[in-house]
Amino acid sequence: MNVEAPDQRLSEKPRAEKPAEPAEAEGTRRKRKREGAAWVFLSPWLLGAAVLTLTPMLVSLYLSFTEYDLFTAPEWVGLDNYVHMFTEDPRYWRSAVNTLVYVLVAVPLQLAAALAAALALNSIGRGKGFYRSAFYAPSLLGASMSIALVWRALFNDGGTVDDLLSSFGVNMGGWVNQPGWALLVVALLTIWQFGAPMVIFLAGLQQIPGELYEAAEVDGAGRLRRFRSVTLPMLSPVLFFNLVLQTIQAFQVFTPAFTVSGGRGGPADSTLFYTLYLYDRGFTASHMGYASAMAWVLLVVIGIVTALLFRSSRSWVFYNDKG
Repeated sequence: MNVEAPDQRLSEKPRAEKPAEPAEAEGTRRKRKREGAAWVFLSPWLLGAAVLTLTPMLVSLYLSFTEYDLFTAPEWVGLDNYVHMFTEDPRYWRSAVNTLVYVLVAVPLQLAAALAAALALNSIGRGKGFYRSAFYAPSLLGASMSIALVWRALFNDGGTVDDLLSSFGVNMGGWVNQPGWALLVVALLTIWQFGAPMVIFLAGLQQIPGELYEAAEVDGAGRLRRFRSVTLPMLSPVLFFNLVLQTIQAFQVFTPAFTVSGGRGGPADSTLFYTLYLYDRGFTASHMGYASAMAWVLLVVIGIVTALLFRSSRSWVFYNDKG
């Protein structure tokens, strides 16, 4: 008599089910995947920043403590470059003073011109795009060497500005050749390039609610009072943004000064700006170690000035999210 074997399936033990993965672990894994993708997309920028920015900065910092002429190996001299800069180089201090005067003159006047143009454009209805492009064009062209050469020709002896003033009996012999006026020529070129901050001001003006002007007008505020009590406070973050950017750029001015002075900073060192003197020490006199020290001092000064601007902004910059 044959006995049938028991069902094999009944003899098998049921398999234990795999426990469900916690939601937190799943979320962590997805977050890591997103972070990994972000690092992949950021890697070209990080590589470029490390190779093209961070590494040259560290090399420059090392060279600032050496005597280096581009042709021989750097020789460590410690703080000699900095000591010579602050105690034995009168042209260094002349370049610093020229740059500071330029910043104090050019930046406020440029921002004032940009704000005035933005206010004018904001009040017109037709042709706003054309005038905005026309006012912005100098910002695209003004930094080029060709425009700086034209600017020098305008203010040179026998140039258009000199001939125009001579027709009114004012004989100056050219602004470029006058130590007291040459720096103003460079400042005027910078002021003329007010297009970029103007566009930012115009964008800020268009974000101010019209109800504020209507309420101020109902209260009897005139045009000047509305500008002081509504426009300036509401525009203060944009004004602060432009002030910081233009100040940093002004400390680094080079092309206009190089072109107007012919690369020498003349006449009588009146246009010897900081970056122009840095270029002269580094590439003309081959004192690259000294030039590197000058560059780091400039970086520290710009950082201090920027920090002071940010600290002062607490008392005059107003943001909409403040209660």
